[in-house]
Amino acid sequence: MMPRPALRTRLRAKKLIKTPGGRLSLHVMKKKVGKARCAVCGAELHGVPTLPYAKFRNLSKTEKRPERPFGGVLCPECLRRAIVRAVRGGAAP
Repeated sequence: MMPRPALRTRLRAKKLIKTPGGRLSLHVMKKKVGKARCAVCGAELHGVPTLPYAKFRNLSKTEKRPERPFGGVLCPECLRRAIVRAVRGGAAP
């Protein structure tokens, strides 16, 4: 049996499963969700859960990202540099 069109791609992992009847069935696995990354340096963001989008959408706003300016977008180090640059008269991030 062929998988539905959305799953017919080489980017998805496939797994052969043996059914109780002895036949082999091809299961198309879900993609793993990547960690949230800083927009400037690419560091992993802490405080942002690694969940599929369907489950992430059901979280409250405060559970989705840290409560600070640019929370969930910039890491604390890049945020600090951006604030210092803005106060000194430079461009914002």
